[in-house]
Amino acid sequence: MAVVSIEELGALVPEGQTLAGLDLGTKTIGLAVSDLGWRFATPRPVLRRVKFGLDAAALQAFLDGVRCGGVVIGLPLNMDGSEGPRAQSTRAFVRNYIRLDPRPITFWDERLSTVAAERGMLEMDVSRAKRAERIDSAAASFILQGALDRLSALAERGDIMPL
Repeated sequence: MAVVSIEELGALVPEGQTLAGLDLGTKTIGLAVSDLGWRFATPRPVLRRVKFGLDAAALQAFLDGVRCGGVVIGLPLNMDGSEGPRAQSTRAFVRNYIRLDPRPITFWDERLSTVAAERGMLEMDVSRAKRAERIDSAAASFILQGALDRLSALAERGDIMPL
């Protein structure tokens, strides 16, 4: 499959499958998964990055295990909306990954997702050590929840099939 828009993603994912959210970091891949109704994003443990081949295999195994039909990947844009080295790295990962996995992928603007995730954990009084190990998955959950909310709004307007 290829990279698709958020509107196309909603139509391409078969009923009864989840969506996954990814926050690609240099050392880890933060993971989150939706429920089957595409209402809620739940953080999952991070994948430790090793090298692309191993990362891709671990990611595929995870996605298969959660019956994932589509992937939302955070695109780390600069605050002015431009793309810097991190966004280029994310696009390169996706270019290589789509050769290995048929699931549709969409990008989601992840500006401030880590900041929002950090604030949420601070409000829940999560210790600094726990925040450090959970921040990437919390950011992935924030990214996925934004996409799920958009898909829900599109469905309410009739722009895509109801979820």
